[in-house]
Amino acid sequence: MLILPAIDLRGGRCVRLTQGRKNTAKIYDANPVEVAQAFEAAGAQMLHVVDLDAAFSEPNRDNRQVLCEIIRSVDIPIQFGGGLRSTKDVEQVIGLGVTRVVIGTVAVESLDRLRTMVRSARQYIVVGIDAKEGQVVTHGWEKQEALSAVTIARRVAEIGIERIVYTDITRDGMLRGPNLDETCRIARESGLKVTASGGVSSLEDIESLRAVSECGIDSVIIGKALYEGRFSLQCALGPP
Repeated sequence: MLILPAIDLRGGRCVRLTQGRKNTAKIYDANPVEVAQAFEAAGAQMLHVVDLDAAFSEPNRDNRQVLCEIIRSVDIPIQFGGGLRSTKDVEQVIGLGVTRVVIGTVAVESLDRLRTMVRSARQYIVVGIDAKEGQVVTHGWEKQEALSAVTIARRVAEIGIERIVYTDITRDGMLRGPNLDETCRIARESGLKVTASGGVSSLEDIESLRAVSECGIDSVIIGKALYEGRFSLQCALGPP
């Protein structure tokens, strides 16, 4: 089980949201670059970085600059998402050195645009599916769509996507455990590799995900639990 520590950026600073609501941002004083370096030193094999301002369609160049500094300061791969809605956006962040690019809203609103992205950068593209009670939400979790998460997962699988990041936003930032049933359902019905996201609060939650990994869940993103000191990254990673 690959564990990806999360670094969510708002105004160039580390924040965590509750259920994706931008007015709930809790700002952490730590420098995002130093946080990235600390995660690498603790044994992280990949980081998950999100530009929240871009996800909310709010301009902020500080976040992109911080991304560049993180890429320069660590030697591990970066998975990056937030507001990437064109092939040009994708090409720009790949050019910066991002290893995986998470596409969310586009996968729901324009499969043709997603196909174009896949044709030009298949090996980089991951689709982020964010859902509330099984229904997809987009535009930084502010717009409810009339589509189920399972439907979107099947559609993106058909055009060549191999991995999704699935987030149950009712669990995100709540520290009450991941939605195991729905995450497994998405994995089984789509046949895709799935990175679980949202709700991890304890080492027991990580073990629960490992226990159902045969359904296709092979990785998990952890944010608030690490920032709040519920457990250390070293403990989450387990023995080397």
